[in-house]
Amino acid sequence: MAKKQALGRGLGALIEQDVKEERVGSINEIEISKIDANPYQPRKNFDEESLQELADSIKVLGIIQPITVRATENDRYQLITGERRFRASKLAGLEKIPAYVRGADNQGMLEMALVENIQREDLDAIEVALSYQRLIEECNLTQENMSDRVGKKRSTISNYLRLLKLPAEIQLGIRNKKITMGHARAVVNIEDPETQLMIYQQILKYDFSVRKVEEVVRELSEVKEEKEEKTAKSKISHPEEYEKLEEHLSTYFESKVEFKKGSRGAGKIIIPFKNDDDLERIIGIIDKINN
Repeated sequence: MAKKQALGRGLGALIEQDVKEERVGSINEIEISKIDANPYQPRKNFDEESLQELADSIKVLGIIQPITVRATENDRYQLITGERRFRASKLAGLEKIPAYVRGADNQGMLEMALVENIQREDLDAIEVALSYQRLIEECNLTQENMSDRVGKKRSTISNYLRLLKLPAEIQLGIRNKKITMGHARAVVNIEDPETQLMIYQQILKYDFSVRKVEEVVRELSEVKEEKEEKTAKSKISHPEEYEKLEEHLSTYFESKVEFKKGSRGAGKIIIPFKNDDDLERIIGIIDKINN
């Protein structure tokens, strides 16, 4: 089987030698000096060591995947996607680079740059979330539109966007790989920022696994629900107008009488007893009332 030739050095074998006109939608070898950076590039930091490794690879294999550009004025081009390959090619000393020439307005360039950024494997979860957020705010895309563009489920997009609600300290921890996306997805289920930060500090201190964090969050949620339920019941079962009557009956029966009243008005009076003798005493009091 014939060995595949890498794009770059061998690109001429893939493109007709007599093609002089560079057309939109075609692959062309373009002088690197004629290509300007993309002002809408969402990625700001590039690892120099990683770039040099890619440049060394390009010297040997050429460009495996063409960059994407758009034609501008004065026989120049503007980079749309592939800035890392573009920078590494310059480091490798290439004079020309294979490129797809596409038509795109400013918003189209931003959208394509953001979508390519999201599809990279080395992004941290916050970078992905910020790219999704920019697609929503600057490109007027819905989560459904983004799902089609980037090939991700809407639930996945939603999970990333929720990370931006976390305190800045936790977001920085995600970016610095102190905690994983799994940890963050568990913590974001807690609404209170102070509690979120408390759990984050415990993760760092005790090296909690994702499963352990999920367990902690579940327990805290259950405690919160119990408190809310008790508060709600208290508001229903102990309206202000019944407090004096409840106190009076407690004194009369020498036992802590409780009123339970539902939202529709129905309810019950609870007279607790300590043992059988105490029950007989209470029944005796009730019998006296009936007589």
